[in-house]
Amino acid sequence: MPDDWPLRSFLELGALASAVPCARWHARQVLWEWRLTEFSERAELLVSELITNSVKASRSLEQVSPVRFWLLSDQACVLVMVWDANLQPPARVHAAEDAECGRGLLLVETLSERWDWYVPPSMGGKVTWALISAELQPVQHAALSEESRNVSNVGVLDS
Repeated sequence: MPDDWPLRSFLELGALASAVPCARWHARQVLWEWRLTEFSERAELLVSELITNSVKASRSLEQVSPVRFWLLSDQACVLVMVWDANLQPPARVHAAEDAECGRGLLLVETLSERWDWYVPPSMGGKVTWALISAELQPVQHAALSEESRNVSNVGVLDS
């Protein structure tokens, strides 16, 4: 299963506001290195939203833990995965028109073909992920089928 995602990057960040621009810059540079710049704009926005949510979730815990970020690709799709130690599921809120925040998961839904979250059995916490492809359309990638959403089958969180 790890061969489904031959291009991989991992970054662990402190649960600080500065984690968001660091992760975004990292995603931009990695996608440039992989020659997948057509994904950059959407990937950077997804990374910003998912990291922001994970930083907030981590900071709400009694013991603040880092957030972990994976970027994977098979050159047709890019998978963004973010882990935090908080077991609370991501939840969309209905923000007022004039609200300055609260639209993050709506943006994730809009920019990605699929997104979801799960609890990795070996690490606890939760992983929130979003999948994008070159053209915005539903994608069924083998590594994200129902039986392989398990972290050990995706093969990136075991390292």
